[in-house]
Amino acid sequence: MALTLKERQEFLAQPHVAALSVAGAPGRGPLTVPIWYQYQPGGEPWVLTGAESQKMRAIKEAGRFTLMVHRIEPTVRYVTVEGPVARVEPMTDELHLELVHRYLSGDAAEAYLKQAAGFGAQVVVYLRPEHWLSADLGGV
Repeated sequence: MALTLKERQEFLAQPHVAALSVAGAPGRGPLTVPIWYQYQPGGEPWVLTGAESQKMRAIKEAGRFTLMVHRIEPTVRYVTVEGPVARVEPMTDELHLELVHRYLSGDAAEAYLKQAAGFGAQVVVYLRPEHWLSADLGGV
């Protein structure tokens, strides 16, 4: 059963790990990788990635990407949102902390932030939702 817009937005707002997909190189399938993301209902989902990463190069070339999140308990449910890049901005410390603390806390967050200091330049990529797919398949 398809989810309502409100159900899709609420589900996407939960801290799932997304699969990001973007058109790949000619003769290849899409580049698909796990990624942390941030989203508030009614807003634009965003991700952090390296300014010169393979993901960012593919996103620049395609001009759009897809995020897919899912769970298997208590029911099998997924939401996919696809659309064009709304904007790309340099990462700020505030946004970095927001995203890290969405997924980690305490010592784990501090350890990650220490490691991330060596990641190089990062950017925030915002997606303008155009197309949604979703379902709750019940207790399959």
